[in-house]
Amino acid sequence: MSSTSRSRRWLLDRTNLGRDALVLFALTGWALAVPGLGSDFAVSMALTCLMYVALATSWTLFCGATRYLSLATAAFFGIGAYVAALGLEQFAWPALVALGAGVAAVVAVAMGSAVLHLRGTYFAVLTFGMTELIRHAVTTWEKQVTGTVGRVLTATPERDTVYYTVLLLAVAAVATSMIVRRTRLGLAMAGIGADEQRAQTLGVNTRLVKVVGFAITAAFAGAVGAAMSVRWTYIDPATVFNPFIGFQTVLIALIGGVATLWGPLVAAVVFSLLAETLRLQLPQLYMVTLGLLLILSVLWLPGGLASLRMATLRQWRDDIHGWWREQRAARDRRDERRRRGADADDAEGRAA
Repeated sequence: MSSTSRSRRWLLDRTNLGRDALVLFALTGWALAVPGLGSDFAVSMALTCLMYVALATSWTLFCGATRYLSLATAAFFGIGAYVAALGLEQFAWPALVALGAGVAAVVAVAMGSAVLHLRGTYFAVLTFGMTELIRHAVTTWEKQVTGTVGRVLTATPERDTVYYTVLLLAVAAVATSMIVRRTRLGLAMAGIGADEQRAQTLGVNTRLVKVVGFAITAAFAGAVGAAMSVRWTYIDPATVFNPFIGFQTVLIALIGGVATLWGPLVAAVVFSLLAETLRLQLPQLYMVTLGLLLILSVLWLPGGLASLRMATLRQWRDDIHGWWREQRAARDRRDERRRRGADADDAEGRAA
């Protein structure tokens, strides 16, 4: 998808606020009923879906508009998790989640001020490198200062409290995306993604806009990390700063559609269900299958699941039929050459 079409798609998503609000309200109603109607496994699956809805939607809010590929989601998630682990017995639950979001946002402002002048591969590599730097710094602090390699969480909230907290964060992430897309900040980020130099000539403070958008993404990741940390009874840097969390977030956003509002939400649900099925049925081929899924998505559906339309399906059908006709024509030509060769051999044999 070109930068112009991305910007146009982003601007089109600014319309129909009432429709988007009704869809969000309906989906929230379904999610609210899960703890009362579903089993523990269903609640666990729904919790994973909601976690990636919040992470992918907030990631798309900034990266989908500006086209900056951030791999720092795991860093902000881990920061929020460790803030919750350290303050679980000192702070109330809402304050703890808010504190995780705030600390992650502060780190994002510092990180963004240092690296957001870069683009493309350089920005992606540096954000990943900073994630690893933070993980190793926390590991060193744990081993040398506290003398441990992780933390045991004892005073954890109930299951439903954690579920409804993550649900609130997921709804807040979607609602924030809906609102930001309709503000000057959203337009500025879309302008940066289309042509950053042109946005600067039009008077946009691109540095400030990028730092603010990056901090919003980090705040949601930190809040989700704080809420999800109590899901485990023991956390360590390798668990909460796991780069795979960031990679899965990017993968979900790409499969869903980085320039759309609802694409990451749909992809988060599909991806979570698929990932759980693959882990149970094909644990050895889990990563291979995810890699193939990403390749197929990039080749055949570059706009993500949100771009899937009847015209897309018809185009796929026509492409498959065209490929099949080419294969049949090539096979017929090979058969014709073989037949002519056989006839020529027969003629030479008779002449001899």
